[in-house]
Amino acid sequence: MYRSHNCGELRATHSNIEVTLAGWVQGVRDKGFMIYVDLRDRYGITQLYFDEDQSAKALMETAQKLGREFVIQVKGKVQERTSKNPNIPTGDVEILVSELNVLNGSKTPPFTIEDETDGGDDLRMKYRYLDIRRNPVKNSLVFRHKVAQAVRNYLSNDGFIEVETPYLIKSTPEGARDFVVPSRMNEGQFYALPQSPQTFKQLLMVGGMDKYFQIVKCFRDEDLRADRQPEFTQIDCEMAFVEQEDILNTFEGLTRHLLKEINGVDVDKFPRMLYDDAMRLYGNDKPDIRFGMEFGELNDVAKHKDFNVFNSAELVVGIAVPGGNSYTRKEIDKLIDWVKRPQVGALGMVYCRCNEDGTFKSSVDKFYDQDDLAKWAEVTGAKAGDLICVLSGNTNKVRAQLSALRMELAERLGLRKSDEFAPLWVMDFPLLEWDEDTERYHAMHHPFTSPKPGQLELLDSKPGEVKANAYDLVLNGNEIGGGSIRIHDKATQAIMLKHLGFSEEEARAQFGFLMDAFEYGAPPHGGIAFGLDRLVAILGGQETIRDFIAFPKNNSGRDVMIDAPAPIDDEQLQELNLKLNLKS
Repeated sequence: MYRSHNCGELRATHSNIEVTLAGWVQGVRDKGFMIYVDLRDRYGITQLYFDEDQSAKALMETAQKLGREFVIQVKGKVQERTSKNPNIPTGDVEILVSELNVLNGSKTPPFTIEDETDGGDDLRMKYRYLDIRRNPVKNSLVFRHKVAQAVRNYLSNDGFIEVETPYLIKSTPEGARDFVVPSRMNEGQFYALPQSPQTFKQLLMVGGMDKYFQIVKCFRDEDLRADRQPEFTQIDCEMAFVEQEDILNTFEGLTRHLLKEINGVDVDKFPRMLYDDAMRLYGNDKPDIRFGMEFGELNDVAKHKDFNVFNSAELVVGIAVPGGNSYTRKEIDKLIDWVKRPQVGALGMVYCRCNEDGTFKSSVDKFYDQDDLAKWAEVTGAKAGDLICVLSGNTNKVRAQLSALRMELAERLGLRKSDEFAPLWVMDFPLLEWDEDTERYHAMHHPFTSPKPGQLELLDSKPGEVKANAYDLVLNGNEIGGGSIRIHDKATQAIMLKHLGFSEEEARAQFGFLMDAFEYGAPPHGGIAFGLDRLVAILGGQETIRDFIAFPKNNSGRDVMIDAPAPIDDEQLQELNLKLNLKS
């Protein structure tokens, strides 16, 4: 056998036993008459010891030729170290090596395989198989496994059945862009890779599976960012004979279990907030409620003077920054520059200092007196020592801008603590949202989401006011899961598709299989899907998902390690009946 123990398990209690270890050379310290080698595997590091008085000359010579990342096997006796290392679990012992076998040599790695490496993101992604040897990435992948296993165990114990659904499906016009796959055997026709198993899990409910889950790969051909990949993993769930309350209770239980099992954190409260309130108080539908700084709408107390910037705005809104009165003018000017960046898009920012003596000093003192500014403080909840930051403009735009500022200030103030967890349900989303480009309504979630009871009739007269029987689970300012109660009858589904702009023929062509299934006794059903990548990153105290994915793509959707996507040869194109229009 290659090893009797791993490199992380030997302790002083193993002294004087013969062991066999295998792994990678982390480092070599050659003292001339003695050589120390750090041997690493997934489980830890063990120090190897070669001594010219106790080791054969050939063994010493072989040890002297070892390089970083050589793969070796050693046999020897465990002994206590004279100079112990309290920083590693195996720091009390070393192996006096009696036999050394080089299993494979190694080129000098392009970056150091250490926790703090000298490799940049692009280099480490190109050599991802080396990056995985580093503790931060290795531990992240082990952590992901732990979370996934906890999910599987919890749902299985709650009666859920894991069922696999197809990867080669039919393209649909709703949602993000599909990745498409040409069919060789069906000329001119294409599969799509699933953006989610949505219709299949609904069909499983029609099939009587009752409680389904799947940890499944999904694919979306959309613009990328730090927490988004073209392929991602969902914890996909569906339940039959349920109402919204059943779904919320079930998955509060799962989330509470994960926080306790993985992070050792007890969370009792899962507050519920209406979508409209989330937008009004926080400017987005996934608010971070670990800290305050709720929005204060100032129209009634700021539009009565001759300040045209506010008078011409649809919304004037502000937040109180705790302790912000300590900011210098230079620091405030930098904040103003920050909100004027193209990524945020504000035209400027008004501010008001709340002095310790109860007075106020604003950037618009020419227009507003102390009584006016006191009302600003009352509306925003500002106290002595705080700073009020005010933005104005189009309601939707200014809310998004102030939301970005709120999160930036919270980051600077250290209010977004990775070891604190604040879950939140956001509910009653709009069923439809208007798209300016296509000049029609689109489903805010997907076309199979049920409207709130009693609101179906509003689709004809006030479609923008119809609320969805939908809910998102938010954790620390990130949406970790989203779902809804589904439509389960053909007539309602036909009405929904009609209002989304589908003709009867188009609805039949795209979703006929689902609507047919609804005619065979479809039960009431609903579900939710968690983004596993994002959930794992948040539980692991990180903002980005990349290190929790074994082989991620870069921000251009490329795998720089295997150089994909890549051209395919002409013979393959001909087999697939495809032609590329390449411009010279």
